[in-house]
Amino acid sequence: MNVWTIANQKGGVGKTTSTIALGGLLAENGKKVLLIDTDPHASLSYYFGIESEDLELSVYDLFVQVSSKEQVVQSLCPTSYPNIDILPATMGLATLDRSLGSKGGMGLVLKKAIEKLSGEYDYVLMDCPPVLGVLMVNALAASDRIIIPVQTEFLALKGLDRMMKTMEIMQAEQDDPFSYTIVPTMFDKRTKASLLAYQKLQETYGETVWPGVIPVDTNFRNASVSQKVPSDYAASSRGVYAYKSLLKHLVKLSTVKK
Repeated sequence: MNVWTIANQKGGVGKTTSTIALGGLLAENGKKVLLIDTDPHASLSYYFGIESEDLELSVYDLFVQVSSKEQVVQSLCPTSYPNIDILPATMGLATLDRSLGSKGGMGLVLKKAIEKLSGEYDYVLMDCPPVLGVLMVNALAASDRIIIPVQTEFLALKGLDRMMKTMEIMQAEQDDPFSYTIVPTMFDKRTKASLLAYQKLQETYGETVWPGVIPVDTNFRNASVSQKVPSDYAASSRGVYAYKSLLKHLVKLSTVKK
């Protein structure tokens, strides 16, 4: 089971879109996929039509009580796609840092929950909030690979700096080094700002930057309105083509690591 965390400490860079696009492509390729929504805004959950505030169980419950495999399974929600399930978020997640942030053992809750589902899924993809806290720490600690979407503009590069420092701090407590891939998103080849930001990414972070780009594509927004994964809504779009290329790159990296 491959666990990928999609994270950045800046909002609006394409984290949720990347989670959904990659998850949809994996499912189309016959893989069983679990999406985990760790953002209190629950955008990933709402994308699939899940009104998370009406649910009895969610990611939140994994943190407030010791969960058995049965409880974890009961927290899962099916989607309209047979190969995609989701572990939804609720607004209650916003209270975790205040209520449980100082409690011991809170950094491995998601890792233990995912381990209980071993053999049930081929891939687990986690969508993170853009803030450093117990949720992001959990998601990073549980991941095999961290995918860092970065909008190709200079303010977003500052957010990437913070993200890299966070991983550096956490690395001291990890047995294995983090494996991560930086993904340039919202690229517009017509603008000088995008071209310069992309060049800066490559100069600063080298081979950890995926050599491709995710372009600006209105099909992503339209797909969300239809509650369809992008590859189902607009299979031949340039955005979907880019995510297909990214997925091949990520799968190859995962194979090499193993």
